Amino acid sequence: MTGDGTPLEPLWLIAANVVRWRRYGVGGQELRPGTKSYRGGAKVYVIGSRPGDHEVLTTVGRGRHTCRYITLDMATRHLHTFRATLVHSPAVLRRDAEFPVGRAWGCREDAEESAARLEALAAECRGARWAGVPHPTPCRCHDCLTGGALTAG
Repeated sequence: MTGDGTPLEPLWLIAANVVRWRRYGVGGQELRPGTKSYRGGAKVYVIGSRPGDHEVLTTVGRGRHTCRYITLDMATRHLHTFRATLVHSPAVLRRDAEFPVGRAWGCREDAEESAARLEALAAECRGARWAGVPHPTPCRCHDCLTGGALTAG
């Protein structure tokens, strides 16, 4: 419900999951589960990005420590499995309405196209982050777990 008591309309947003494990530290030789604010595998909703910069996305999801909805900017490389979804959650819709920058998608088709672009961008960003650096042994990073790494050494 909005401040005047009218119900919020469902919106097409992009949902994604936080990577279960991410490379971290000097040379990417350490692994950390999820991110500081989200658990690995957590479902988040993308409500926008900075103008011209899709490597940082504004997300809404349940926080690692409080399990309450939080809104924060996070690196696209820490997300995967982008998909369009119709959101009915009042908490997510309220946070989306409070976000100052408008989204680039409004209907299902636009959200699906944007989700596909973001999925490709996230994979590219993950690959570029540690390009030429060998993976730790054993490695549980997202690329190794999904078979996306070309060299898992």
